Amino acid sequence: MLDKTYRPKEVEEKHYAAWESSGAFASDPGSARLPYTIMMPPPNVTGSLHMGHALTFTLQDILTRFMRMQGRDALWQPGTDHAGIATQMVVERQLGEKGIFLDRGQQAPHNQALIGREDFVARVWEWKGESGNTITRQLRRLGTSPDWARERFTLDEGLSAAVRKVFVQLYREGLIYRDQRLVNWDTRLQTAVSDLEVQQVEVKGRLWHFKYPVESLENTYIMIATTRPETMLGDSGVAVHPDDERYRALVGKHVILPIVGRRIPIVADDYADPETGTGAVKITPAHDFNDFEVGRRHGLAAINILDSEGRLNDAVPEGWGGLDREVARDRVVAEMERLRLLDKVEDHVHAVPHGDRSGTVLEPWLTDQWYVDAATLARPAIEAVERGTTRFVPRHWENTYFEWMRNIQPWCISRQLWWGHQIPAWYGPDGHVFVAETEDEAAAEAATHYGKATALARDPDVLDTWFSSALWPFSTLGWPEQTPYLKRYYPTDVLVTGFDIIFFWVARMMMMGLHFMGDVPFRDVYIHALVRDERGQKMSKSKGNIIDPLDLIDTYGADALRFTLAALAAQGRDIKLAEPRVEGYRNFATKLWNAARFAEMNGCVWAEGFDPSANTLQVNRWIVTELAERSEQVVRAVEEYKFNDAAGALYHFTWGTFCDWYLEFIKPVLAEGDSAAQAETRATCAWVLGQTLHMLHPFMPFITEELWANLTTGKGGRLISAAWPEVPAAARDAGARDEMDWVVRLISGIRAVRAEMNVPAAAKIPLVVKDGSARTKERLSKHRTAIERLARIEGVTELSGPVPKGAVSSVLDEATLILPLTGIVDLEAEKVRLAREIAKADSEIGKIEKKLGNPGFLAKAPEEVVEENRERMDEYAAQKQKLSEALARLADA
Repeated sequence: MLDKTYRPKEVEEKHYAAWESSGAFASDPGSARLPYTIMMPPPNVTGSLHMGHALTFTLQDILTRFMRMQGRDALWQPGTDHAGIATQMVVERQLGEKGIFLDRGQQAPHNQALIGREDFVARVWEWKGESGNTITRQLRRLGTSPDWARERFTLDEGLSAAVRKVFVQLYREGLIYRDQRLVNWDTRLQTAVSDLEVQQVEVKGRLWHFKYPVESLENTYIMIATTRPETMLGDSGVAVHPDDERYRALVGKHVILPIVGRRIPIVADDYADPETGTGAVKITPAHDFNDFEVGRRHGLAAINILDSEGRLNDAVPEGWGGLDREVARDRVVAEMERLRLLDKVEDHVHAVPHGDRSGTVLEPWLTDQWYVDAATLARPAIEAVERGTTRFVPRHWENTYFEWMRNIQPWCISRQLWWGHQIPAWYGPDGHVFVAETEDEAAAEAATHYGKATALARDPDVLDTWFSSALWPFSTLGWPEQTPYLKRYYPTDVLVTGFDIIFFWVARMMMMGLHFMGDVPFRDVYIHALVRDERGQKMSKSKGNIIDPLDLIDTYGADALRFTLAALAAQGRDIKLAEPRVEGYRNFATKLWNAARFAEMNGCVWAEGFDPSANTLQVNRWIVTELAERSEQVVRAVEEYKFNDAAGALYHFTWGTFCDWYLEFIKPVLAEGDSAAQAETRATCAWVLGQTLHMLHPFMPFITEELWANLTTGKGGRLISAAWPEVPAAARDAGARDEMDWVVRLISGIRAVRAEMNVPAAAKIPLVVKDGSARTKERLSKHRTAIERLARIEGVTELSGPVPKGAVSSVLDEATLILPLTGIVDLEAEKVRLAREIAKADSEIGKIEKKLGNPGFLAKAPEEVVEENRERMDEYAAQKQKLSEALARLADA
C-alpha cells in the first residue's frame, strides 16, 4: 500500500543501494548485445557537486538508462581527476595550518617544519583516501548509474603507465620537446598554469604615454602607450603598421630605450593597429604573448627581466634588480617623468589575467618547459570532424572547434608542482636528457651514452592535468594492454560536456585518440549550455546567486531536480534555473504518485502478459495509442539529444493525457460499468501506468522504481533492468485516437471560454452547437455524459439560426460551439475588464519597446537584462493576444 505522501529521501537511499549492490550498473564485455559507451568527464577529486555537474551527469545518466532499456550493453565509465593544482593547494593549506610547509629550498619560517616531495605526495594520497570521494558520493545522491566497479583515477597505476608510454612515444616521434616560450606564470603558486585556469578580470588601471627618442634625429620621438611601464625595461623593438604613412620613413631606424639606453629597432608589422592609440607599439617579447610572436618574426631579443616571484632580475640596469614588479612600475613612471619623457596618463579599464586558484595577477614569463606539437596532432582531428566521423551537437560548435584547432599553439604540458604525473625524463651531469618509461631504462640509455654507469637527476616537473585527461577514453579501458573492454567499448558513442572545455579536453582527446588508437574517441559530442540563475546571470560566489543542487535534492528530491534540468535542456540555449521550477516538477512527481494511488485504490492491478490489442473500449484503445505515439516521440527526442522535447512529451502525456483525461474518463466505468468493462479498464490502467513508469525511468529513476515495485508487488523485476515499452501494432487505433482527441479539444475549448469569461466554477451552462456534421452529432451523443460532467455543461442542443445575444462562441473543426451566458456573467462589465487588461498590456509593451529601441540601453545593459526584457515583452504580447481573442468573442454578444 502506497503512503499518502511521497518521501524522496527514504526511497532514494533504499533503491540506490539495491541497484548498486545488485550489479545493475555493470557493463558486460562478453554480452551479445550492441555496446553503448559514455565516458564520464572525470570531476576533480577535490570537487563538490555543483549545478553544472548536476546537468551534465543527469543527461549522461538519462542516455545510459535509456540505452540499457533499449537492449544495449551500456558502459558509463566513471572516474575522477587528480586535479594537480587544486589538490596540491588544498593539502598545502591544510599542512600550513599545522605549521608544515614544503621544502622548496627556502628557509623554514620560525619554529615551522619543512617536508620533502615524497612525504608531501604520501600525505596527498592520505588526504584522497579520507576526503577525495566526496564528489562520487554526491553523484550517487543524484541517482547516476555508472559502472562504479570500473571507477578509475587519473593517477592510478594503470593510467599512470599509459601516461608514461604516451609521453615517451610522442617524445621519440619528435612530437614532445623542450622549448623556451612564454607561459602563464603564477608567481604565488610558482608554476605555469593552463589557459583554462586563467581568469580575465576587468580592473581600473592607467595608460601611460611615453616618448621614445629616435636615434640620430634630434627632438624626434615615437609615442607609445602601455598599461605596464615596468616591462619597458625588457623592450627590444617598436612596431608600426607597414601601411602607416606616419611612420613609413622611420621603419628600419632605431630608438634609444629610455632608462636602459638600449638601441632597439623600429619594425613594420601587421600587429600594430594604426587606429589604436598612436599606432606604435612597444615590443617586449619576454613578457607579452603577442609581442613574443612579433619578436620571433623580426628576430628581436627576448629579454626576461623578472624572476619567478615577479621581481626584477639582473637583466635590468644596476640598482633596479630585486624590485617587486609593482614597485618597479612606480619607479619607471617617476624616472620617465624626471626625464621629461612622460607625455600623459589616462584612466583605463582593461582585462588583467589572474590565476583562478591563487587570485594573483599572472605573468607572461619566458621559461623552459615541455611542449606537445599540437599542430601536427590537430590535423587528423580536424579532418575527422570535417568528414563527419565525429559530429558536434548542436552543429555550430564545430566552428568553435575548427577555429581553435586551425590556430592551435604548442601545448605547454609541464607544471612546477609535486602532485601529478612526474615527467619521465632524467638528466645527465651535462644536461643531456633521457626520456624513458622507467628509471632503469633511462639508466641503461645513459650508460650507453656515457660509456659507463652515470648518476641521473629526474625532471622535477609534473604533467598538465589535461595530458592524462586526454587519454581518458582509452586509458580507462586498459590501454596500452589490448583488453576486452578496449576492443569492445572504443570508440565511445557520445561525449556529453560543456562548451567551455571544447579546447582543453575535447580537442585533446580527439588528437590523442586518433594518434594512439587510429580512430576517434567518440562518434558524437553533445555540447550542453550553461546553467544560469533565474535572471540569466552566470552563477558565482561574488554575486551570491549560486544554487546548490544538494539543497534542491534535500528539499524536492533528486527526481524533481533531474526532470527540471532535462526539461530546460534545449539545444543551444542556456538554462535559467529558478527554485520554483524545481518545485513545479516536484509537484509533477506528486501527481504521478497520486495517480498510482488512484490506480491502487480502484483495484488496477498489474497483470503479467496483458495484451492491449484485445481491448474493446474506445477510451482504453485511445490511451494505448497515445502511449505508443508518445513512446516513439520520446525515443526520437533522446536519440537526437533533444532532452527538453523528451521531457516535455513525458510531462504532457503523464500529467495531461493520462492523469487529467484518461483517469477522469474512466471513473464512471470503474464505479458503474459492467464487470467486463471494469476488468478491461483496470488492467489497461495498470498496464499504461506501468509503461509510463518505464518511459519516465531514465529521467526520474527513484519514484518510478518505487511505484513499479508497488504496482507489480515486487514480481516485475527491477525497472532499471527492464526493456523500453513496445506497443503491438494491433493495439493502436487511429480512429479511437481521433475521436477521443476531439472530445478533449471540445472540453478544453469550453473550459477556456469559461475561464476567459470569468464564469463561476460551480455554474452549469447549456451548450448549443451550430453547423455540426453528422459525425459531430454522433460524437456529442456518444460522449455526452463525459462532456457534461467535465465541461460543467447542462444539456446539449442544436441551433440552425443566428447566434443569440448574450452568448459567446468558439469554433471546433466545422462546428460552432455556443455558450449562452445571460444571467451568469455581466457581459458589459466583462468587456470593460478585458479592454482595461488589454490597455495595461499595451502600456507595458510600449515601455519595453522604448527601452529596447534605445541604443544606449542596449549598449550598457548586461546581456541577461536585455534578454529578460525581450522575454517580458513576448509574455505581454501573448497575454494581449489571449485577451483580445476573449474580447472578440464578446463583440456580438
